[in-house]
Formats: sequence, structure tokens, C-alpha cells
Amino acid sequence: MATPDFIRTIRADAGQQLLWLPGVTAIVFDDEGRVLLGRRSDNGRWSAIGGIPEPGEQPAECAVREVYEETAVHCVPERVVLVQALEKVTYDNGDICQYMDTTLRCRAVGGEARVNDDESLEVAWFDVDALPELHEFSLSRIKRALADEPTWFEPAQPAQ
Repeated sequence: MATPDFIRTIRADAGQQLLWLPGVTAIVFDDEGRVLLGRRSDNGRWSAIGGIPEPGEQPAECAVREVYEETAVHCVPERVVLVQALEKVTYDNGDICQYMDTTLRCRAVGGEARVNDDESLEVAWFDVDALPELHEFSLSRIKRALADEPTWFEPAQPAQ
């Protein structure tokens, strides 16, 4: 995932200390029920499409933008699949981030899947019963997007 300009500006002031950031993941299905994945240029692994919203950008707008920027596919968000605080990530340069991920189920409505930026090595549609090797992050989100269930979130403990 490329670092947006506003994150570079924040980093200039904050140094490498923990940044709490929003993230959006788009699980995109076509009319045949296949899921859209990209093979990331930073680690070579297949993954769901996602990114960081621009300041003031709504999660659904971010999903539409990220999917198009990375894959040239036009999509329409249909529902929120999950909202989840993720574990802290320390990058190779020492920067520390923690993301609040909002995952959206989306429907492809146009475009042809292809690499559309430098964040992906490949882009492809996969049958859900023939997925490439995926990190649990993407796999669990695909499974939840396929289920007709309410939005998932980590249950809270009752206040004391």
C-alpha cells in the first residue's frame, strides 16, 4: 500500500510513534460469484483490495476509489461486513501503525480487472472454492462477506 501524502506529513511531525489510522477493505464479487484479489507488490502475496481513506472520505467512497485505482474495476459497496481494530504493525522503517478496518462487500459493475497502479503485481478473479494462498485477514473477510449475517464486530465487555 502506497503511503498517502497526508500520512507522510503526519509522520514528519510524529516521528515513528504509533499512528491510529482508518483502513478500508473491499471484498468485490462479480456476477459469477468470483472474488477480486490483487497480488501485492510489497510482499508478493495475494490479498483483498484496500487502503486508507483520504481526509474526509467516507469508507464506501474509499472502497470504490481503491478498487478502481488498484484494479480498474468499478464497484458498488453493498454492505458493511465487519469493523475491527487490528494489531499494531511495525514497518521495516520503524514506523508503527494500528488500523481500524471497515470491510465492505462490493459488487463489480464495470471495468476489466488489470493491474492499474504500482501496488499490485497481478490482479485476478477467483472462484471462492479455488482461492490462492491467502493470509487469514483476507480469507476471514471473504468468508464473512459470503455469509448473510449482520455486521461483525468484537463484542464489548459490560462496563464495570
